[in-house]
Amino acid sequence: MASKAAAAAAAAAAASSKYGPLWGRGYETLSNRRILSVSGTFDHATSYLQGLVTSDLLSEPKAPREESMENVHTLSGVVASPPPASSDEGAVAVDGDTKLNEKIASIPPVRFTSQLRSTCFLDHRGRILTDALLWKRTLLDNGSSSNTASSTTTTSSKSTTEYLIDIPGNTADLLLSHLNQHKLRRSKIKLVDKSNELSVHAVYGTLNATGAPEGYMAAMDPRHPSLGMRILSVGDEMLNDKSNPNNVASSESASIDNDALSTSSNKRQQRHHHFETLMNNFFPPVPGTYSVLRKLSGIAEGDEITSKTPLECNQEFLNAISFSKGCYLGQELTARSQYVGVIRKRIVPIMIVDVDMEVPKPWVMASMIQDLGEKDGVEKVFGTIKTVGEEEERKMKSEGNDGNEVEEETTEKKKRLPQLAGYIPPPLPRISAAGAGSIVSMMMGSVNMQHELPSSGGGANPQEGMSVNGEPQHETITEEQLVKLQVSGEQLQAEIKELATPGTSIIDKKDGKTIGKIISSPASGTTVLLAQMRLDRLGLLGTNDGPNKWSLTNKILIGESTKEYRYLPYLPLWWPEIDKETGKEKIVDEVVVEEDELEGL
Repeated sequence: MASKAAAAAAAAAAASSKYGPLWGRGYETLSNRRILSVSGTFDHATSYLQGLVTSDLLSEPKAPREESMENVHTLSGVVASPPPASSDEGAVAVDGDTKLNEKIASIPPVRFTSQLRSTCFLDHRGRILTDALLWKRTLLDNGSSSNTASSTTTTSSKSTTEYLIDIPGNTADLLLSHLNQHKLRRSKIKLVDKSNELSVHAVYGTLNATGAPEGYMAAMDPRHPSLGMRILSVGDEMLNDKSNPNNVASSESASIDNDALSTSSNKRQQRHHHFETLMNNFFPPVPGTYSVLRKLSGIAEGDEITSKTPLECNQEFLNAISFSKGCYLGQELTARSQYVGVIRKRIVPIMIVDVDMEVPKPWVMASMIQDLGEKDGVEKVFGTIKTVGEEEERKMKSEGNDGNEVEEETTEKKKRLPQLAGYIPPPLPRISAAGAGSIVSMMMGSVNMQHELPSSGGGANPQEGMSVNGEPQHETITEEQLVKLQVSGEQLQAEIKELATPGTSIIDKKDGKTIGKIISSPASGTTVLLAQMRLDRLGLLGTNDGPNKWSLTNKILIGESTKEYRYLPYLPLWWPEIDKETGKEKIVDEVVVEEDELEGL
């Protein structure tokens, strides 16, 4: 039975293992998004936008960075086993189970095409106006649309290419004004605000964006698949649907009058109704999920990043910037920052906790690694020491030690060391959105987890809180303790929600210096927020000495408040390794291993 459960778990994780754990299943209508349309015959729309966006519209977008399972688990105390082998199609093989492998092989690979890409619009100074998701479709001669955006597709002289710009509502008017300003009188393009005609939706807990129903465009979020599948309702089929389905998503949508919905002013509302009716049989409604999910994922958008530089907002990590395309508005500052400058601050997710709260194990380990250095920190955390040599083994046997015991210990160390060989731990925990949500829920008492909480391991022994096989130990709490934890968690959430408004400073109590600025309110039900932080104070820039590191015992002040808090920063899974000299992605030189070195392993 246990083997069947393990096989089932392997099948469920097969599709998501490359990008970390997925959020729970559900769907949501993103009513606060706006849609702007840029269309034109031939390549006029592409040429117009190519000079205004940071991504390259003439090439296919790159897939998001895949995540090594070793990187996901190692810093949280579990030495990961090598990931399963992958086929060329992206399916993950599981040894010894033919049926399971056949089922996994049938899972469609995650594909990213020019149908949907991430991008940014900049002003003439090179500062962000807004981020955006760019949908592309071809309007055929007969008025129908082709939702496939292959660069090899040939279109007739009368066909029209349309870009549908999916943007946060708080920056839509700013972008529309910007687009009109750069639309020359001779430009053969058309700009239309279609916010009241089309609708945007998201589906969570799946990586399969194929087979969208008629009238819908669907694609995985190009920034990172963990953000879910994006869906755009564009067809006219649902606008002419006068039926009254028996199974609707809510009593509110059941009471909608179809005649009223058929008017042009209510097209978007009718699309919402149609989508909810369609999805209700497959996924539960989860309104508000996207806002929480993107903040836990460390992704800022809309007016949160307006007037900031793209690299400070991690847009190059989200595939929104091309450094190989031709000129575009604002390119000079972006290119200079990438090739010459040093990035000293970036937007990161941070969790705010009380100073008397126990710090979870991943941050205990991170602090230890920053204090002791990468090599010594790994050995201290994981207890890895050199394998017993022949001379030492002979000496131990002559002193009466059991040879079998030495052999078992030596074998165990040989087994563990190769998995950590060459591994350089990140200076901060790497945590998925789902993982961050679980951690903060347990710390706030939002979930009881059978009345067990993971031990923080905050004692002198670095292995405290870990079992002999590397799995986290749990400490049982009483019902009274759980209630107390919930009350204190709700109080903390209320405090942070009031204090942590965008633009508020984060001040290090130790030296009184500002180390960051809050750019978003906390994710609902959590104390996780987005802040633009100094990289040196996170241990991501410069040498880890003096104040140039993150400390387990840090104390901060938020704005004008005199109460002390502690901040726990973490790295989203989509972050690359950061070069401590430049604050940018570290370029790793390819290492060539000689044959004689391999023989010695």
